Amino acid sequence: MALINEHFLKLTRSYLFSDIAKKVNTFRVTHPRQDIIRLGIGDVTRPLPKTCIEAMHKAVEELANKDTFRGYGPEQGYDFLIDAILKNDFAPRGIHLSASEIFVNDGAKSDTGNIGDILRHDNSVGVTDPIYPVYIDSNVMCGRAGVLEEETGKWSNVTYMPCTSENNFTPEIPDKRIDIIYLCYPNNPTGTTLTKPELKKWVDYALANDTLILFDAAYEAYIQEEGVPHSIYEIRGAKKCAIEFRSFSKTAGFTGVRCGYTVVPKELTAATLKGERIPLNKLWNRRQCTKFNGTSYITQRAAEAIYSPEGKEQIKETIQYYMTNARIMKEGLEATGLNVYGGVNAPYLWVKTPKGISSWRFFEQMLYEANIVGTPGVGFGPSGEGYIRLTAFGDRNDCIKAMKRIKNWL
Repeated sequence: MALINEHFLKLTRSYLFSDIAKKVNTFRVTHPRQDIIRLGIGDVTRPLPKTCIEAMHKAVEELANKDTFRGYGPEQGYDFLIDAILKNDFAPRGIHLSASEIFVNDGAKSDTGNIGDILRHDNSVGVTDPIYPVYIDSNVMCGRAGVLEEETGKWSNVTYMPCTSENNFTPEIPDKRIDIIYLCYPNNPTGTTLTKPELKKWVDYALANDTLILFDAAYEAYIQEEGVPHSIYEIRGAKKCAIEFRSFSKTAGFTGVRCGYTVVPKELTAATLKGERIPLNKLWNRRQCTKFNGTSYITQRAAEAIYSPEGKEQIKETIQYYMTNARIMKEGLEATGLNVYGGVNAPYLWVKTPKGISSWRFFEQMLYEANIVGTPGVGFGPSGEGYIRLTAFGDRNDCIKAMKRIKNWL
């Protein structure tokens, strides 16, 4: 008989956002006339940039012509997109990478979850807490996370580094060595950032302890302030200790189109049990060639268009639209007396629940009494208890209306 991977049985019954969807659907059934404003899941609402649409149409026409038709593409991505990425995302910041260090994918979520394929199951793991659930769940699935401690909500082989208002959402450097550490900045869910000196401490730690940093930079395009690094490779030595994940989902509205990329420097190595150092670039390339057939040609042409002069302007307008939403929401929430974090360099607002109310309780109150959907902070980890995440990806009028509802409600 076939045997299952029993590590899957350790997972909670469903994904965080599935639980939220069920609760919202229940509310809709029992309150069919109520107008719900969704500020929970971080999905975009603005249309794709015009340049991307035009590029996709052109690509479709190419596929309709025998002379320009394309079949299987390279698993690593087409040269035209990789060249645009190198020229626009890294070269202006003084970061020099080769084309073979870029791997185009169908979104950062896939690669952050799949990167564990090239790493042993018994590596120790460290995460900032709260954290994007995929980091934890993907390690649970392969047995790397250990056993769930019911009382604390923590996994036995995972080191949690709390990020709360008490430490200004800046995680402390571990006092022990950890094999793999996940960092996400600008952070999802808190919307907070690290300065270059703060990020340098992590790179120095990783180099000193032979630690691999998995750096999620999906929201770097939303950074507004100076001194906040857009890439971990802005820090000297990071190529020897870090893999970086990027996404076009929130940058260009590609949540439905699906495209991003992962950077695996050739300088980066990890060890076998015998101590032999193996380049992770080579392993990841082998993994992708076996398990991934590449991102579609149409999608990659759309992504390339983002880097055109017109594309850059259109992206800038979209990002400013969402960040204006964030400012409106932040000001509106603070006017009610709530403590609000984030919303300055990221489209997320991390709100402290009033009067010590639990995350799920506040979620339900906000849904049933104000008809607004957020995301319970505890769903992102133990340190998220007592917070709720709101996103600025909604329609402007909905964001304004939501703030009025919250003001009247509270």
